[in-house]
Amino acid sequence: MDTGTHLVMGFTLGGIATLSPVVLNDPHLTNALLLTTIIGSQLPDSDTILKLKNNAKYLKHHRGITHSIPAVIGWTLALSIIMTIFNHRDHFGIFLFWSFIAVSVHVFVDLFNAYGTQALRPFSNRWIAFGIINTFDPFIFVLHLIGVPFVIFHFKAGPICILLYIIMVFYYAFRYRQKRIVIQTVYNKLPKAKHVYVSPSIKYTHYHIVASTDTHHYVGKIKQRNFTIHDEFKRIPLPVIEDVKAAFKDENVKSFLAFSPVYIWELIGHDDHKELRLIDLRYRTDTYYPFVAVVKFDYDHHIISSFTGWIFSEKKLQKKLKMD
Repeated sequence: MDTGTHLVMGFTLGGIATLSPVVLNDPHLTNALLLTTIIGSQLPDSDTILKLKNNAKYLKHHRGITHSIPAVIGWTLALSIIMTIFNHRDHFGIFLFWSFIAVSVHVFVDLFNAYGTQALRPFSNRWIAFGIINTFDPFIFVLHLIGVPFVIFHFKAGPICILLYIIMVFYYAFRYRQKRIVIQTVYNKLPKAKHVYVSPSIKYTHYHIVASTDTHHYVGKIKQRNFTIHDEFKRIPLPVIEDVKAAFKDENVKSFLAFSPVYIWELIGHDDHKELRLIDLRYRTDTYYPFVAVVKFDYDHHIISSFTGWIFSEKKLQKKLKMD
């Protein structure tokens, strides 16, 4: 989910904490736990700081190790110890419990969008992405935003917030059912499809689709249960040549491949260099595929520069490659 949604969910989790009489009857503890759930709801996304280094590091690790089982334990212990030291030394167990809830809920809800997380590390490095909810879902955000005033003014915050989470559970069940209908719609039109990648849009009736058969990738969109195919690409394996071997050792390409399950490639020759482009098919705009990895070579197979990330024009891409 986006930062704003995690923030308001931190508020509502703090509201649920007041269902405990120990918390409700201690205003100082109530406020301390609210701060705990707000911070805990943001901690797993602290890997955003990797953007300051480069896109490759950010893409490779965002929602990776910071959303793993060891990280959940580490965030929980660190936050609960700090909050105990600065607030109630005799309430470590309460801080530990609500720190764990806040961090775990963050990781859990991130599983339901198309980006996903590596929540099972270190047991598995597989990305888990259910593709049910958009990264920003207006309904979920507004639902939790409704609870914020009740939490701030300490007015029936516990019952109100628990009701909001019950509603959210039913909403997730509804969106799961919608996804099953979407997948069946794709199979009805493309019965030979082996894999279907679903990316929910901000509108709950619209979905971005990539369906792969043994021979082709099909990119399209579902609107109101109507499936329209926009692009069709023949599946061609990457050639085993020196340029490709060199590219697969590049950090930008490694990060792209770790993140992108379905892509096409282009090898473009120029007078003084060549470019290998890997293009993620899941993020089509009206006319463009903005998530790419590009490696520029000289004709001796040496990498001149590379880039991975979001780019929306050829001019900006070449500028990025020149800077790198």
